[in-house]
Amino acid sequence: MLLQSRLLVSTVQLAPDNRVLFLNSAADSFVSSVAGQLATGTITLAEDNIASLHAALQKAERIGLAANHLRHVAFHEYTLREPAATVDVAIMNLLYQPGNIWVLYGLQVASYALKPGGRLYMVGARDRGVLSIAKRMQEYFGNVETLAINKGYRVVCSRNSFSGDKTWIPVPQTGFPQGVPLHLNLMASDRQDVVDSSSPLVSLVFSDGKLDEGTRLLLEALEVRATDEALDIGCGAGFIGIHIARLANRGKVTMVDASLASIAVAERRVAESGLANIRVLASDGAQAVLQQRFDLVVTNPPFHLGGIQTTEIAQRFIREAAQVLKARGRFYLVANRFLKYEPALRDHFKMVDEVGGNTRYKVLRALG
Repeated sequence: MLLQSRLLVSTVQLAPDNRVLFLNSAADSFVSSVAGQLATGTITLAEDNIASLHAALQKAERIGLAANHLRHVAFHEYTLREPAATVDVAIMNLLYQPGNIWVLYGLQVASYALKPGGRLYMVGARDRGVLSIAKRMQEYFGNVETLAINKGYRVVCSRNSFSGDKTWIPVPQTGFPQGVPLHLNLMASDRQDVVDSSSPLVSLVFSDGKLDEGTRLLLEALEVRATDEALDIGCGAGFIGIHIARLANRGKVTMVDASLASIAVAERRVAESGLANIRVLASDGAQAVLQQRFDLVVTNPPFHLGGIQTTEIAQRFIREAAQVLKARGRFYLVANRFLKYEPALRDHFKMVDEVGGNTRYKVLRALG
């Protein structure tokens, strides 16, 4: 068990009938510890990453947690789908958050979800911003307490001090882009009248609609044929897949991603494109399509996992691309120039060469 989880074990106070909410932290082994403490209570996993979700559900099944005591809602949809002021304890581990915006959104969800007197526990390292997040918690809830400190990690806790027939949900605007529709500055009892189809998290994370430099270089180097059956692994907002679908107008494109927020954005952009030759699937890597075969596979893989630099994700995408690629198919990968993916590519493909890039990025093509 990671130190963060051990700190939660020693500090989080639970009653057997508590309703517990994990904020994009299903990968934390503390989920299982909580499950063992609840008799009639429930656990809700507000989770974005389906790989983390599936692992948590499988572990819960192994320890015999009743299905009605464990449920899931997409992290980005929590405030749109769930009732307010129903949660006793909310928990977030900074290790599993892709960026600061996700943490700030987690504070919004907690302020919306917690009952009066409910508690939010946040665990994280000093170098992951736990001190600045503690200041945010003070802004949201009017109180914050440090419960434990160990080797640079700490657990901080805020209590929802708002009470009465209607629970106000404060949302400090500092640090958020202007003009973003944040729907939480409302009384909890009025929420059902204003639910809209756009998640605040989706609006915040994907609001600029711009191509990153690596993706632009990949698109410039990409060779697409009109009849290609193509796969985009880790599709994100869908820029690459939509570009391919326009060129492969007699073919088909499948886009997959483990992030439910990314899938929501990609689906929306596909609908706006008017293209009928694209499908979007939530998938842990290429797991959802391992039985299919493609002429073209592309990826712009992440190289951080839990805040730590890693080549593990890209290496897995490389293995899966080799598995689903047809004979004489093409695989394109864009990466920071310092990342050494060439050895893994040569282990799985007949020919590997660099076909684009600049001083910061490289576009690699591998042939099956």
